Amino acid sequence: MAGFTFAFRESGGAPSIVDLLFKDTETLTKGDMANLETGEVDLLAAADARGLGVILETKAGTDSTTRIKVIIDVDAVYSVVDNNARLLGATLDISGATGAQTVAASSGKELVVARESSATEPTLVKFNTGKHAFNKAQ
Repeated sequence: MAGFTFAFRESGGAPSIVDLLFKDTETLTKGDMANLETGEVDLLAAADARGLGVILETKAGTDSTTRIKVIIDVDAVYSVVDNNARLLGATLDISGATGAQTVAASSGKELVVARESSATEPTLVKFNTGKHAFNKAQ
């Protein structure tokens, strides 16, 4: 299964879910990672600097008209299957198109491994410091 799922918040709280407008006319898929641009959502891509969180529904949206549900917590940890052993603290990039997002070798360092995992376990990741839309000052 491609894509990301919410695992937990480091604070122990429930995820904060908001409805945000699409930035572009496009389809976004449940499990995609969102990027926040000018207050609206589009698909997170490698080198984007304002990651937001996982998209919770699949929807074909219209620019500045359609809303979509997204988790927005800075301390959210997400699970993704990528079939590689990962060390705690390793940095990773987002990779893939809508419906097929995963992680890849790091250059933009959007994500950081939150817990060590073997190649047969899901990889747990969170946004790297300064890469989440709401922790830009750090």
